[in-house]
Amino acid sequence: MDALANGSDTATLTKGQVIRRERVLRTALDLGSAGGYDAVQMRDVATSAGVALGTIYRYFSSKDHLLAAAMVEWTHDLERRVGQRPPKGDTIVERVDDVLHRATRAMEREPKLSEAVVTALMSPDRGAAACQEEVAATMIRILSAALGDGFEPEAEAQITRTLGHVWFSALVGWVNGWSGIDKVADELSIATRMILGPLDA
Repeated sequence: MDALANGSDTATLTKGQVIRRERVLRTALDLGSAGGYDAVQMRDVATSAGVALGTIYRYFSSKDHLLAAAMVEWTHDLERRVGQRPPKGDTIVERVDDVLHRATRAMEREPKLSEAVVTALMSPDRGAAACQEEVAATMIRILSAALGDGFEPEAEAQITRTLGHVWFSALVGWVNGWSGIDKVADELSIATRMILGPLDA
């Protein structure tokens, strides 16, 4: 997962502060990729990133906020890639399937890091909660692009929100060991066809 600094968090930061924040975020990603959620400890992040512990807390309120910010940037990166390479498929179901499977495959390649960021997104920490809202909003935009034109705004909002919930719920089941990554793909395909299949008829 490529994670740069979250623009909404860096608007008032100097160039040097943005660079330090990116270094902190990338260090947390490296630790999470190697060892999962438990391997990301704020003191270790500070040491590896070469910054003071207090510097990290200037940008992130907690470990969960730090890891959740990585998930925000991962979904932003997915949105950019979908914009550059639009969803494939002749039907609505095929296009939405393509987008959701792209998202899942990207997380499958980094299982320990995926476990870390999804766990962080479930935290009640206020910073992490704000990131969860941003992740949801980004996924809604991505799914809306896959749906295409011709949907009533209210219907589109209900469809994208529901599919986003199914995606996240399936990811939670995977990172907690309740199911395999193949189950995530299956559940997404089933939900997509149940909701959108009649519209392709």
